[in-house]
This record gives sequence, C-alpha cells and structure tokens, in this order.
Amino acid sequence: QVQLMESGGGLVQPGGSLRLSCAASGSIFSGYTMAWYRQAPGKEREFVAAIMWSGNSPRYADSVKGRFTISTDNTKNTVYLQMNSLKPEDTAVYYCNVVPTIANYWGRGTQVTVSS
Repeated sequence: QVQLMESGGGLVQPGGSLRLSCAASGSIFSGYTMAWYRQAPGKEREFVAAIMWSGNSPRYADSVKGRFTISTDNTKNTVYLQMNSLKPEDTAVYYCNVVPTIANYWGRGTQVTVSS
C-alpha cells in the first residue's frame, strides 16, 4: 500500500523560502508522474508542479513558474518542492500525489503560511 507523507511547511515572511518533502513508502510505480498540489482556505485544490520520477519533464502552474522548483531523489523515494520568493497568496496546505491523482494516495499535507 502506497503512503505519501508531506513535510517541511511552516510560517515564513513574504520573500522567504521553504523546501517541502514528499516521502513515498510502499510500492509506487516508477513510471508515475509525481506532483504537488495545494489548497488555500475557501478554494479548490489546485495543481502546482509535476515531474517524472526520473527527474525529467518538470512543469509548473503559471502562478509559481520561476519561483518554485520540483525535483526527485529516487534513492530516497522522495519528491521535493523548493519554494522561493514566497507570496501571501502561496498560503495553503500543500499535498503530493501522482498525475492523474489517486484518491487513496492523499496524505495530510503540510501547511505553508506566508505572512509578515
């Protein structure tokens, strides 16, 4: 059974940085595309960034392009999201999952709050 566990969130000032981690346990197909999603209060969950486990073909939502970087470490079965130049509108709970999403893979997420 696959479990995805997000970590690394916190409170940061505008312009600051955070690095999120998504650790995958269980048997996850290496051909999957992994992704980060986020859900802000009162809004629907949205796509943030995606990447193949091989590290190829990263892609980003327009709202984070140039500020966020997604990467993988296959030796640790972990996907990262480096977030720079954070803005208050980046405040949300961040989740990882595959593309397309699988309902049973949703974890608890990690809270990111950008505020002065």
